[in-house]
Amino acid sequence: MTVETLAGGAGLVLSLLASYIPGWDKFYGALEPIYKRIIMAFLLVVVSVGIFGLSCAGLGDQLGATVVCDYEGGVQLFRIFLAALVANQTTYAISKKE
Repeated sequence: MTVETLAGGAGLVLSLLASYIPGWDKFYGALEPIYKRIIMAFLLVVVSVGIFGLSCAGLGDQLGATVVCDYEGGVQLFRIFLAALVANQTTYAISKKE
């Protein structure tokens, strides 16, 4: 599993949680769109940095996802965030309640 795949899965799960977890879906759904975007972006940054941090700590090997902790790893961190963002927004677009 690549770190991008792991981040994409996390982005997908976050989107589904925000839409379907009882209590959270009502809280999240009642927010103004700008606050929804800020909260989701923050959570995706946390996921991306978490994956990067776990990999740098040597725990990424257990998941089959590794990131080098140097400049190239920093560039990969951006790709991790983009993978999470794309999966998150795609899931939201096809699963949102009308």
